[in-house]
Amino acid sequence: MNIISVVGIGIICAIISVLLKRFGAEMGVLVSLAAGTLIFFIILPYLANVIMVLTNLTDNISVSSEYIAIIFRILGVAYIAEFGASICKDAGESAIASKIELGGKIIIMVISTPIIVSFLNLILGII
Repeated sequence: MNIISVVGIGIICAIISVLLKRFGAEMGVLVSLAAGTLIFFIILPYLANVIMVLTNLTDNISVSSEYIAIIFRILGVAYIAEFGASICKDAGESAIASKIELGGKIIIMVISTPIIVSFLNLILGII
């Protein structure tokens, strides 16, 4: 992974953001958003490789592909919520960031319900 590129872009954008915040806070937020998007596109091919490896791994074990899809959705919600909350925190809106984090947690609970139900049924079957 080319972590030097990711860190370099992050540091350069942080410096630009700090400099632009002197002229207006909204410009710093836009730079932060652009940096996050650019870094996401840099790491996207690596993420695709991880998903491919995990998909191949699940084909070889006896785990339902439905459960693996749920796990991927949970990871997606967690990353998106964290990204949105970070942008809000950068903009000085920590209250909104907290609400995004809460919303992400609730959505993760809703998405994970089939796994929780399956796990509880398994436990009840053993008892």
